[in-house]
Amino acid sequence: MATGDSPSGGWLRGIRFSGFSLIMMVILVLAVVVLAPGLRVLVEQRQEIAALSATVEAQRKDVDSLHAERERWNDRTFVITQARDRLYYVMPGEVSFLVIDLPAQVEESAQAPVTAEIQNTQLDWLQSMFASVMTAGLAESAPAP
Repeated sequence: MATGDSPSGGWLRGIRFSGFSLIMMVILVLAVVVLAPGLRVLVEQRQEIAALSATVEAQRKDVDSLHAERERWNDRTFVITQARDRLYYVMPGEVSFLVIDLPAQVEESAQAPVTAEIQNTQLDWLQSMFASVMTAGLAESAPAP
């Protein structure tokens, strides 16, 4: 067997390129080179159009809800109801009662006595806080639980 008679060498020698096939390959490569950037731009534009369409649809829904809200405010009954609920308005001749949830009454014996004197503490809170921060920051390890 000769050196050029290897299976891959015989296969390579069997390929014959005609002028027409070379021209077609060159045209194919040029078509790919010319069309690839255009196709990329087309795909990007389609994605952008889809995103913008979704945004437009969401904004349409917002506009529709705002139109519905405006229509509700054009109704006299709705306006009166909102004025009663939000602003506690009443119609002339009506009596309004406002109920406030108060906590349960605490027994008087459990309450601390109230004094008329002003009480002063002898502790400087700023120095105490600084000492606490410094102690925590300079600790070598966390205390065991």
